Amino acid sequence: MEPFTKVTGIAAPLPLVNVDTDKIIPAKWLKTIKRTGLGTALFETLRYEDDGTTERQDFVLNREPYRKAEILIADDNFGCGSSREHAPWALLDFGIRCVIAPSFADIFNNNCYKNGILPIVLPKEQVDILLQEAADAEDPTFTIDLEKQEIHRPTGNEVFTFDVDPHKKHCLLNGIDDIGQTMERQSKIDDFEARQRTAEPWLYREQEVA
Repeated sequence: MEPFTKVTGIAAPLPLVNVDTDKIIPAKWLKTIKRTGLGTALFETLRYEDDGTTERQDFVLNREPYRKAEILIADDNFGCGSSREHAPWALLDFGIRCVIAPSFADIFNNNCYKNGILPIVLPKEQVDILLQEAADAEDPTFTIDLEKQEIHRPTGNEVFTFDVDPHKKHCLLNGIDDIGQTMERQSKIDDFEARQRTAEPWLYREQEVA
């Protein structure tokens, strides 16, 4: 997993409430287990006409400079609906590393952290300000500093701060996913297996024969 330390990039405004995971990535894409290639299907029903290929010019990610957005600013209850890890996979494959909203669905929120995306919860008043700035600024470039837990705005006005769980922050900063957290304890796992192999060797006989 790619570490998240500081991201400076275009922020795209998506002022919609209750954007569910089926809007983020339609269910027909869940047949794949690959984490790549889903970026083109991100927000498919919002981005494309019914033919699935013609872009809707009124959708934010189809307009400059938002085609290269690395930050998404949304409204309440982002990521609700069914549990699917494909939703953060699609965001990440498109290039989104951070999503800012007043609230997130719990499972989507956790899946973001597991895949290197930083979900930031801010008071709605602040989110509304950022949505407006992202829409109006000539250069809607924001900086998200995870170490300092700060959002630097294109206007140069007040820096917004955000809260983040210390353990999740550590994992993002160091690019550690669930497997990585297990591997951090590799020496303890090896020590345990060595002791167990001595004390209960029958548990390993079939493995050794194989």
